[in-house]
Amino acid sequence: MITTNSAIDLPPQSAPTLRSDARVIGLVGLAHGVSHFYHLILAALFVWLKPAFDLSYAELGLLMTVFFIISGVGQALAGFVVDRFGARAVLFSGIFLLGVSALALSTAHSYAALMLGAMLAGMGNSVFHPADYTILNQRVSAARVAYGFSVHGISGNIGWALAPLFMTYVATQYDWRVALQCAAVLPFGVLLILFLNRHAIRPEPVKQAAPGQVASEGTLDFLRLPAVWMCFAFFFITAIALGGIQSFASVALVKLYGMSLALATSAYTAYMLASAVGMLAGGVVGARSKQPDRNVAIAFSAAALLAVLLSMAVVPAWGAVVLMGAIGLTSGVAGPSRDLMIRAAAPKNATGRVYGVVYSGLDSGLAVGPLFFGALMDGDHPALLFVFIGVFQALAIATAVGVGGKTRAAALQKA
Repeated sequence: MITTNSAIDLPPQSAPTLRSDARVIGLVGLAHGVSHFYHLILAALFVWLKPAFDLSYAELGLLMTVFFIISGVGQALAGFVVDRFGARAVLFSGIFLLGVSALALSTAHSYAALMLGAMLAGMGNSVFHPADYTILNQRVSAARVAYGFSVHGISGNIGWALAPLFMTYVATQYDWRVALQCAAVLPFGVLLILFLNRHAIRPEPVKQAAPGQVASEGTLDFLRLPAVWMCFAFFFITAIALGGIQSFASVALVKLYGMSLALATSAYTAYMLASAVGMLAGGVVGARSKQPDRNVAIAFSAAALLAVLLSMAVVPAWGAVVLMGAIGLTSGVAGPSRDLMIRAAAPKNATGRVYGVVYSGLDSGLAVGPLFFGALMDGDHPALLFVFIGVFQALAIATAVGVGGKTRAAALQKA
């Protein structure tokens, strides 16, 4: 029988302290930041890749689509591997693949080679959410896990914010191949840090099911839970919007507001940094709230309205930077509550599988988003890019409320 209690009990002798919690959260956050940095190593170089390979915006968007399709499929599968073999080894393998992918991309001389590099990066990226969240749930105390989710989200946004700045700076000073070679250093360095601290993120011993339990508690039973699929839908819808922001917001702002590429890139950075600040505040909100779905609904309502306002081009260029920051701030507040929402919906001892399947919705949406918004940009519709970002954020509210309702109903039925 499946329950919706995802807390993982630690034996008394391994009860986490504040210091050990902070160490685990920091290590997992560092790894997650690398993952998100790699989401954008290609998108940040579109300005150079487009003329170098004579590509359309749709073809550039397809590179991101392939990255996230591979990552999404791999993520769902990685959750099962994490639950079977432990999160640490899976995490190490993903970080290694990211470094290899950047080296492969730096040597590309054809669109097919770029596609192969994107596929390698997608494979590396696929492991992070099931591995990260399993480690956090296993190694961080229940009282501090909301803050762990907050730092996890913040580190991801810092990776998103730093990637365009780092990649464009190095590519401007040297060229795009050198930028990718420099990016390859990051995951190998982080992998060394994690290896030296491997005891802190050790996996819980894998519990072997008794012969009589296999039929009654199958590994796929969690897929029967409606809340799990609503969480998937939530991530899919919000990620479509995020895919538009990541891939084409800077280009759209240049066209819509007549600003320089440098200022447009700064607007995107403002979005990511403000989102990180929002996640910090969201950790406090999530720790004090018993209804995370409502926190998500309020935050995304504000973000959707701000995105539509941005599309109207009724403010000066500096005002667009402020609006991008405000969208990031409100979206960020929802982050920790979103992860708590999934935690409440996850069956006990299926953390890796649930987070793998649910977060594959993120990759699926990020795969669709660049294609959809790339087509809008090829049609010269920068305003519609921001309109649809707001529309998708608004649609996500219904799924968040649905997850909360299903989870509370399950809890009442259990009681």
